[in-house]
Amino acid sequence: MPDNFFNLNNPDFFGILLRFFINLIFIFILIRLIYFKYSRKEKFLFTFFLMGITVFFITSMLKSVFIEFGMAVGLFAVFAILRFRTRNFSLKDMSYIFTTIGLSVINSLKLVGFPVLGVIIFNIFVIISAVILEEFVIRNRTVTHTIVYDNLELLKSDKKQKILKEISDLTGKEILRIKIRTIDYKKKSATLEISYKE
Repeated sequence: MPDNFFNLNNPDFFGILLRFFINLIFIFILIRLIYFKYSRKEKFLFTFFLMGITVFFITSMLKSVFIEFGMAVGLFAVFAILRFRTRNFSLKDMSYIFTTIGLSVINSLKLVGFPVLGVIIFNIFVIISAVILEEFVIRNRTVTHTIVYDNLELLKSDKKQKILKEISDLTGKEILRIKIRTIDYKKKSATLEISYKE
């Protein structure tokens, strides 16, 4: 690795610091203001922040080190992600991990002349996309419950609206979908899976 990478006289040093602060700002917005607001999983905040910071500095260094080190880091990243998967991270958490890594890599790149405005715009696009998707999920989130229903007559296909109305009245929820799981003709009852907006 060249000796001047960590040299304060290195002309790239302050450029790296500038990109780091930009990265830190957008990682904070993504993780603390968006992810935590919608998920309330504070146990992952440390992991996401530290991963974003570390990936940024490693990626900034890659152009100054031997290719073997880059390959080693790539293998480490693969194993780290596999390790996270064994901790039962949800798909949403994995998406935020990937987005954190992606933003850190984008912000660490030394582009020609370092067009700060372009990088900031890309970051803003990612942040806005995360907010829009979170709001879409909230507005369309449904809850599923299983109930036992004893009016088999209404289970006929031509009486779908009647059973929707009756179960909506019974539960006080606006039922969106009903799926028949099992029917017990001896007890004249059926097990239904009902879905409604949270």
